Amino acid sequence: MAQQVPVDAAAVVAQVQDDGTLQAAPDIAYLRLTLVNVVFVGRPGQRDWVLIDAGLPGSEDRIVRAAAERFGPDVPPRAIVMTHGHFDHVGVLETLAARWDVPVYAHALERPYLDGSAAYPPPDPSVGGGMLAWLSPLYPRSPVNVGGRLRDLPKDGSIPVLPDWRWIHTPGHAVGHISFWREADRALIVGDAFVTTAQESAYAVAVQAPEIHGPPMYFTHDWDAAGQSVAALAALEPELVVTGHGRALHGPAMRQALHVLARDFRQIALPHGGRYALHPVQAEDGSAYRAP
Repeated sequence: MAQQVPVDAAAVVAQVQDDGTLQAAPDIAYLRLTLVNVVFVGRPGQRDWVLIDAGLPGSEDRIVRAAAERFGPDVPPRAIVMTHGHFDHVGVLETLAARWDVPVYAHALERPYLDGSAAYPPPDPSVGGGMLAWLSPLYPRSPVNVGGRLRDLPKDGSIPVLPDWRWIHTPGHAVGHISFWREADRALIVGDAFVTTAQESAYAVAVQAPEIHGPPMYFTHDWDAAGQSVAALAALEPELVVTGHGRALHGPAMRQALHVLARDFRQIALPHGGRYALHPVQAEDGSAYRAP
């Protein structure tokens, strides 16, 4: 089983809303979809909002219903912005983008997974332990295709639809994985760069005990890059973190745990053996991309 850094329960920040979301800040809420979160950025009742990631297959109705209750009926987001393209983050991306007729933004290195041209490398079920890790060979790897709606994020770190935020390249779990940082309140949305539950374990996912873990092990293909990404995020000294899996956390206890993960990443997060621990796949040599 993957190791973790426990976090005091007082670090959990989430107010349950009538729309089923968990509010982490006045303009940041996330919706838990069985084992993954999608994030709504925008104040309730306002028309100017953005969706980050697109959940699991079959989650369209829950996302649309929560958005309608939060922002009003028939109020589409300005865009969908992707942390990365794994199956549990793109489950209804094609249908939502078409339904709302909005652009999809992502890092250029994730484009092949979002335009139908390449698939992710196979998962490694031998790492992490737990039922969700063992089942990983059954998870979809084929790319989605959002075609002409797809936009590469600007290289300067800006996000056209989120002017108060910037994106940070946080590879390791995926070659084009990104996180989102808002300096004004030190809010951080990290996708799977690190998570706050043992994503390999169905029990841990159900219980949602507050812990900080490295990225989900079975889908992480470059562990050196993953460790460097965690270190870069810890150096920001965030006040709030919203992850792709697990609860949002805030405050000093969260920061302390994040620094422990960054400092001891190889002892805490790096798997013992496994397909990618010694042989990472990378964009530079093309090994990160497979035929769809």
